[in-house]
Order: sequence, then structure tokens, then C-alpha cells
Amino acid sequence: MAKAVKVSVLVKQYQLEVVAGAEGLGRSITVDDLHRPGLEMAGYFEHYPGERIQILGRTELTFFQTLEPEVRKDRVSRLCRDETPCIIVTRGLEVPEELIEEAGRKQIPVLRSSMATTYLISKMTGFLEQRLAPTATIHGVLVDVYGIGMLITGSSGIGKSETALELVKRGHRLVADDAVEIIQTSDGHLYGSAPELIRYLLEIRGLGIINVMTLFGAGAIRTQKRIEMVIRLENWQQEKQYDRLGLDEEMTRIIETDVPLVTVPVRPGRNLAVIVEVAAMNYRLKRMGYNAALQFTNKLTESIAEDMDDFE
Repeated sequence: MAKAVKVSVLVKQYQLEVVAGAEGLGRSITVDDLHRPGLEMAGYFEHYPGERIQILGRTELTFFQTLEPEVRKDRVSRLCRDETPCIIVTRGLEVPEELIEEAGRKQIPVLRSSMATTYLISKMTGFLEQRLAPTATIHGVLVDVYGIGMLITGSSGIGKSETALELVKRGHRLVADDAVEIIQTSDGHLYGSAPELIRYLLEIRGLGIINVMTLFGAGAIRTQKRIEMVIRLENWQQEKQYDRLGLDEEMTRIIETDVPLVTVPVRPGRNLAVIVEVAAMNYRLKRMGYNAALQFTNKLTESIAEDMDDFE
């Protein structure tokens, strides 16, 4: 089911004045894009996105006042569609009587704000993106390692929280333990945070729940971090062939975004915190254009070719 925000929530969030259509405050906003109907005021409705919030600023209203009375009625009639959630007039400008009458008849809220048009659009777009973004909750630990958001997953009791604790002791930062709430922004990026109830908390078996911020200070935690890599911990399987060069880049899908995945086998003696650190540093190097595995393979291929030439 698609997420939605009620118009009444916007009214409360931005202290908007309800000028007309108060009966429609329960209408749902389902898209985070806003629209300034400049072309529509001129009569072009061919690609009118009526499902968006319509913003009328000084430019639109000044042009509207130059139109003939009958044309004004036609424009507002075509502007106020059944799917239109609301119409917002900015800068505290006077709302045209034709718009008040038509919106009241169709029960479409007409709201007024004292904010400048571009400022209101910027603030409201960010708010709607946050509220309407696709979300998911994943069992795991999210840490910030060298500026890279690392989501550590694996079965219960595999050592995720212990690894996070070691990373915090080594100077990295905890974002969330046990449950990671993830949102996907419009540009496809994933951001993770902790549920408010367990924020800053870490559960260590045998020790209990500890407050990371209290023990290690405010520098040891973050409230939100972009997820750039997933580390999956699994018990070592003797018969399984693990990637030893790092040439095969595996991906995993979270919501609708593919994220690089590294599978780390766990067995006694392996320092998982160091492995996670190196994975983060290696990821940064790859983003800068250096791939150690690829360079090794190229050198090996060149060496074999030279040996074959000498043999001939």
C-alpha cells in the first residue's frame, strides 16, 4: 500500500491558514513533487500533474489578475481536479475569489503561507520526501566505519553486536543495533537509523544492554547514516568455496536499491572488527579507482604471457 500524508498534517507542520475547502483537509498527498501551474494559468493543461500540491506564488497570481473574468473561472475550474490534494498561496498574497469559490465547491483545501515561494517548496519537498519514502526494518547492526555506512547482518548470536562494540572501541561510530530502520530517498540512496526506543543502545550477550553514548561519549554514535555496504556474517562452512581474490562483486537488494555485499565466514580466531575496517577502506579505494584484486589479476596475466613468450 502506497504511503500518504494528510493535508491536515501539512497545515499543522507549517502553520498554514485555511482559506477555503476546510472539508477536504483529510485528503491524501501521495507524491513528494510540488507544482507551480504557470503554463496552466496560460491555458495549457495537456500535461497538468493534478495529483501534486499546487503552489501559487506572486508570478502566477499576477498573471491570473490580467485575465478576463470568464477565463479566470475556466482556469480555476480546470486547476481544481478531484485528485488535487490542495492549493497553497505563498507570501501571504490575496487569494482570488474565483479560486475560493471553486475550491470550496469541490472541497479542495486552499491554504495560505507567509513564506516565500521557493523557500516553502524547498522545505515542503524535503518533508514529503522523508514522510513518503519507502521504508524497511532489517535485523542487523549499522556502523559508521571511516565514513562508510556498514550494515552488518547475520543470524542471531553470530557476533554482530560484539563486532560493533569492538569497532566503537577502535574509534568508529554506532548508528543502530538489532533493528535498523531504513528509508530510500528519491535518488535511490538508503539511510539507516535506530528506532527511538533502542537508540544508542547495544546488547551484548552475557553483559546485557549498554548505552554507547554514556560509556564512550557523543562522538561514538550517529543518529543516521547512508548505507553503502552490507557485511553478511555466516558460520564457516568447510565445504563452501569462498572468494579469495575479491573479483566477484556480489550485490544485495534493500527495498529497491542494490548494495555491495561481502560475505565474511566466522570461526574462532578471526578478528571481525579488523575485517570490517579493511572492507570499508577497500571500498573507499575502489570508489577512487583502485582495485587491488583487478591489478593483481592483470599482473598475473602479464607474467604468464611473458613466461609463455620465453618458453617459445
